[in-house]
Amino acid sequence: MRPLFLLALSSSLALSAELPDPAAITAAMKKAVTYAHTHLARAGGYASSYDKEGKIGEVEHGKSATLTSIQPHGTTTMGLVMLKAYQATGDEVFLTAAKDAAKSLIKCQLATGGWDSDFDFDPEKMKRYHLRSDLDAGDKEPGKRRNSSTLDDNKTESALLFLLEMVHEPACKDDAELKRCTKFAFDCLLAAQSPIGAWPQQFTGPADASAPVVKASYPETWSRTFPAVKYTGFYTLNDDNLQQIARVLFRAYDLEKDERYLAALKKLGEFFLLAQMPEPQPVWAQQYDRDMHPVWARKFEPPSVTGYESLGAMEVLHQLWVVTGDDKYLRPIQPALSWFERSKLADGSHARFYELQTNKPLFFVKDTYVLTYDDSNIPTHYSFKTSQQSKLDTFKKQLAKGREELKQNLAGPQTPKEWASRAKGAASKAKRAAESLDSEGRWIKDDQIDCGEFVKNMNAMTHYLEARKKSGE
Repeated sequence: MRPLFLLALSSSLALSAELPDPAAITAAMKKAVTYAHTHLARAGGYASSYDKEGKIGEVEHGKSATLTSIQPHGTTTMGLVMLKAYQATGDEVFLTAAKDAAKSLIKCQLATGGWDSDFDFDPEKMKRYHLRSDLDAGDKEPGKRRNSSTLDDNKTESALLFLLEMVHEPACKDDAELKRCTKFAFDCLLAAQSPIGAWPQQFTGPADASAPVVKASYPETWSRTFPAVKYTGFYTLNDDNLQQIARVLFRAYDLEKDERYLAALKKLGEFFLLAQMPEPQPVWAQQYDRDMHPVWARKFEPPSVTGYESLGAMEVLHQLWVVTGDDKYLRPIQPALSWFERSKLADGSHARFYELQTNKPLFFVKDTYVLTYDDSNIPTHYSFKTSQQSKLDTFKKQLAKGREELKQNLAGPQTPKEWASRAKGAASKAKRAAESLDSEGRWIKDDQIDCGEFVKNMNAMTHYLEARKKSGE
């Protein structure tokens, strides 16, 4: 019989044989980051995609040789994945690129503390923005310059998350400007939280302290035709805006234990408690006015309750319960889950929008955007139906766990064996990511250099290297 230590060694060698060589994975990562940093970066920042030569950057609303994107996947998520690559490998190539991405965000930080959707580093186009650097120079009046910090589509939130992680990286401990930028951004974000606990889609200064704190209710009447009102000041759950803010605040509190962040999270939790609609629809709307009535946003986002963003509200409430132990955050969840169960469409999916009080699914007619109950001819640019069941099932499994188990899960693997298991699970994705990199160091999608592919593949390889390193393999 073979000694036990030989069996263990044999098992370890067999596992290693199944896994890609960390050196090869690291080399692929360096090749990708070197190409991005030298060919794609504009003042350290990145657009969402590029032509195959890397000359013209594209963002959601335009193209330019000098454009960068704050909206993922652009500067914020590109920078964060480069930082994570450095932390997994210790290689300065990744740190240098991450520092330059952070410098790009520092340069385009608005005077209101956050960020716009994108930024153009053409010297003339830079004059269109009212920046923090302008404020520092004594230029306090924005005039007609862009100065609205946007929380839409995870823009300011993703910038804050990246900068927060950079500030807490030991290699950046002496970067005073990075710290100043990040502190200013958090101060402005916290100041923009409304008395009721929510945030608008965009902010240009502190919240109105006189705004009422009232429970959500159904309006007596609402227009079935689009009123074309400015919606950026409404309390906005759309596209999980508030959930993304919560993610940043949870991480900030985890890293700094600053009670301001926990207080803001609790206040946000109070908003979700107040914003839950009464029966027969105990879920949430995409956006609310000051009187806490569901309201129109864009022409395809009517006053309604939502079968999409409501799950995000429940997830934040559940995480608040995990952190605080306060059962009040759990109370809205079961009525909401019951609503999800009885509100399924015939195919098991959910509508994005349900009519107030009647709970009839709402859709729009393609091209005309007439509100309708008929889903036979709907626009294709927006998810008017959403498949939520797998996410709901996962959420229910989380609900069944105790707080201590959930806290342990949040902490991640703790032993070499657990890390080895994670490495094995991450191996195939890391291998595919390395093999799909072309000879120049690009990931091409739809005949473009795609930053979303960059982030996905770099994350896959970084997770693998981190797990191999911590497994002791």
